[in-house]
Amino acid sequence: MKQLKKIKGTQDILPEKSIHWQALEKHVHTRMALFNFKEIRTPVFEMTEVFARGIGQFTDIVSKEMYTFTDRAQKSLTLKPEMTAPVMRAYMENTLYAKAQTHKLYYIAPLFRQENPQAGRLRQFHQFGAEFIGSAAPEADVETILLALDIFQSLGLTDMQLRINTVGDPPSRAPYKKLLQDYFRQHISDPDPTVAARIENNPLRVLDSKDPALQEIISRAPRLVDHLTPDAAAHYASVKEQLSRAGAPFTEDPLLVRGLDYYTHTVFEITSDALGAQNALCGGGRYDLLARELSDKDFPAVGFAAGMERLLMALEAQNKLPGRETAPDVFMVCLGDAARAEMATWLRRLRDAGIPADADFLKRSPKAQFREANRSGAHFSLILGEDELARRCFSVKDMRASTQQEIAFDDIISYLQARGGNHS
Repeated sequence: MKQLKKIKGTQDILPEKSIHWQALEKHVHTRMALFNFKEIRTPVFEMTEVFARGIGQFTDIVSKEMYTFTDRAQKSLTLKPEMTAPVMRAYMENTLYAKAQTHKLYYIAPLFRQENPQAGRLRQFHQFGAEFIGSAAPEADVETILLALDIFQSLGLTDMQLRINTVGDPPSRAPYKKLLQDYFRQHISDPDPTVAARIENNPLRVLDSKDPALQEIISRAPRLVDHLTPDAAAHYASVKEQLSRAGAPFTEDPLLVRGLDYYTHTVFEITSDALGAQNALCGGGRYDLLARELSDKDFPAVGFAAGMERLLMALEAQNKLPGRETAPDVFMVCLGDAARAEMATWLRRLRDAGIPADADFLKRSPKAQFREANRSGAHFSLILGEDELARRCFSVKDMRASTQQEIAFDDIISYLQARGGNHS
């Protein structure tokens, strides 16, 4: 029979790796709580319209990369390619705005895009992120940026850079996009179909092109920061001032943009030298116009998303991976059928007391059981045989100190708890 294999662009996260994932997820939960962000979980699939309207029909994500299917009711459903639109959909559908003026929300979620797999970018990938909904103030932008920085810095990551820019407000962008279109039409004589489409539909997208042939032209293009309305200029100036006051160094990057029309004002990216050419740890920005794309309401919002696979790669490159392999405190070695009959009872008592415990489930010889106890990394072996049953005690072997003593049944829990071991 043919060996079944995982789908291209997916991965199995095996136990030796999952310990790092668990530690990272715990870290994210802890740091989010410090900033008073609350977790939100949305379904793994949504109506396709959530993304077609939220992200845009003509983006690469919607037109090329989404996993979309028709269910038995002939409804078009899509596996989530990103989280911002689903969070906003949930926020509005559940009328969270009626319960408080602002909501700080965060998520940890698997996402799906059918793109060419590469390092740190898979067809099923994982992101954590935050969405601060309800405030149009620059203070909300700064809070969100500082949250992202805090998560990475508290993991011990170094060699990070914060890049920021503004994409202005709609009154700034409308004349600027016309100016940019005219400039690109004049200076790019024979654009390829993708660039040509971007010039006509969304010229800001040309600014983040990595095509070497366009870099000189892009470097001389008009800058949006020079064409801001007074309100947009004041918002950006306030963000920069507050970041400086908070001791968060940043670099202004006029080529940092977001291609979707619902973005306004601040955009930012945090990069790490540990990731090589594809160096983004997270990206974010203000998206005051997204709610209007999904409904007839307006809710200002700002957020970011970070790829967990890429973050783990950066942490591994700097020898900062969180989490360590855990071992049971106790491994039971049962000698004979009478002792084995007591195994489940004692394992339950130990675990009820918060003591990680394991045993042999293959009815192996004493020698093989001791070998397995060594392999497990357990601190103690609890040996139970006919003699121990008769004396109502365990022979307790300290696997690290290579010492052995008898401990009465009535005292074994307190004995192990006093020695701490691997349990908390």
